[in-house]
Amino acid sequence: MSAPRVLISDALSPAAVQIFKDRGIDVTFEPGLGKDKERLASLIGDYDGLAIRSATKVTAKLLGEAKNLKVIGRAGIGVDNVDIPAATGRGVIVMNTPFGNSITTAEHAIAMMFAMARQIPAADASTQAGKWEKNRFMGVELTAKVLGIIGCGNIGSIVARKAIGIEMRVIAFDPFLSPERALELGVEKVELDDLLARADIITLHTPLTEKTRNVLSREALAKTRKGVRIINCARGGLVDEQALADAIRAGHVAGAAFDVFTQEPAEANPLFGVENVVCTPHLGAATSEAQENVALQVAEQMSDYLLKGAISNAVNFPSITAEEAPRLKPFIALAEKLGSFAGQLTETGISHLRITYQGEVAGMKIKALTSAAVAGLLRPMLADINVVSAPSVARERGIVIEETTSESPGDYDSLVTVTVVTERQERSVAGTVFADGKPRITSIKGIKIDAEFAPSMIYVTNEDKPGFIGRFATLLGDAGVNIATFALGRDNEGGSAIALVEVDGPVPVPVLAGIPALPGVRQAKPLRF
Repeated sequence: MSAPRVLISDALSPAAVQIFKDRGIDVTFEPGLGKDKERLASLIGDYDGLAIRSATKVTAKLLGEAKNLKVIGRAGIGVDNVDIPAATGRGVIVMNTPFGNSITTAEHAIAMMFAMARQIPAADASTQAGKWEKNRFMGVELTAKVLGIIGCGNIGSIVARKAIGIEMRVIAFDPFLSPERALELGVEKVELDDLLARADIITLHTPLTEKTRNVLSREALAKTRKGVRIINCARGGLVDEQALADAIRAGHVAGAAFDVFTQEPAEANPLFGVENVVCTPHLGAATSEAQENVALQVAEQMSDYLLKGAISNAVNFPSITAEEAPRLKPFIALAEKLGSFAGQLTETGISHLRITYQGEVAGMKIKALTSAAVAGLLRPMLADINVVSAPSVARERGIVIEETTSESPGDYDSLVTVTVVTERQERSVAGTVFADGKPRITSIKGIKIDAEFAPSMIYVTNEDKPGFIGRFATLLGDAGVNIATFALGRDNEGGSAIALVEVDGPVPVPVLAGIPALPGVRQAKPLRF
């Protein structure tokens, strides 16, 4: 049997190359190849593995040429440069290294905070130009200032600890941060509006998702206190850059420090040239230690998979063996979708996640199922999450995960129930897999219902009174939204009812806004699966 072949198309530490060689893998190291799309496409068909950083773009077209490719390893956390659905469709495992550069990124955010507070870049340029403008560069102390952290996960929590070390007061907004974890970190958990109103400095450490895009919008910036300073070392797109530039020029915001931008490479940006703005070219992970860590980690992970079949830190597949996969696959999809259902409805901090496995599924590898459920739960808020890292990310946020098994199947051969406990409520959703292999929802909040998951759905809770269905259907019909399926359930006659409706395509925002205005409707939420 020939040795597996791995192609490294971006700059990677020589130590990573040596790991592949030491483990008997035939490795080709061509840094810079990722920029030559045609040549990469001509070579990729001969390789089992592709190790990359951010320069190589793994498109569906490239994957079409990758006839033997089994695994893609990204040395770093972001996999925006990989077409995940296309890779999954071709059975290619996509791995990343989510924790290799956390300390480095956190340190860069702290460095940017000091540089901004003391105007170090501008003062350096002035002094080296032969000027001595001591009175021009009046800074501010960081001691006793309030640091507001948006996103207090792995990196955000490191920033919090370092800020507390320089005697700052730290408040944090993170829907997934439990009160217990906040207490352990020594931070005060707050709502976003409270953070905006109180923080002297705001730093962002959250992935870019539809929920977090422009979290610091023009409207949000208007809610901040006068003289606030903004740091973004997380993802471009979290801040409305034009609105921030305007706020600085208007004197409302005192300064900003950005390492990431909406468009990269950032050859032009609304923040460039604005006084009291510090900019760096996405250097968050740019230390020799971090580059070494992620390179070694991705080499080890890819080697373990190619030689042993072991899967770790995969963004598109759980840690299971080839023998277990056929039986587990539909239940993994069920668990992930049940978690996603709960996650899309959860907007406050989660304290507990309870998962109950009943019947045949209780005898399966439930750790993989639990990981899928946790990933589904967290993904609506944390885009860079995978089934392997999800449990550790949940623990970082103080979420307690409980698993219960029972051989008694109840009404089904197998039943999986996901219960999410937040600061305000407890919500359960249960489901099973029928003989056709398709996951189905069987109950929501204890109310029986029978519905398949679909790409676009609407979840409605309402009073069980005549007329709802007609008014709801009319609202959608008048807007040109077609109903594909309509599942209903209620706890008792005249009590609480739920509807889970599959529609063709996304629902326009004005239509969604009109549903809660219907008589008897308590809640309406769009769902995507």
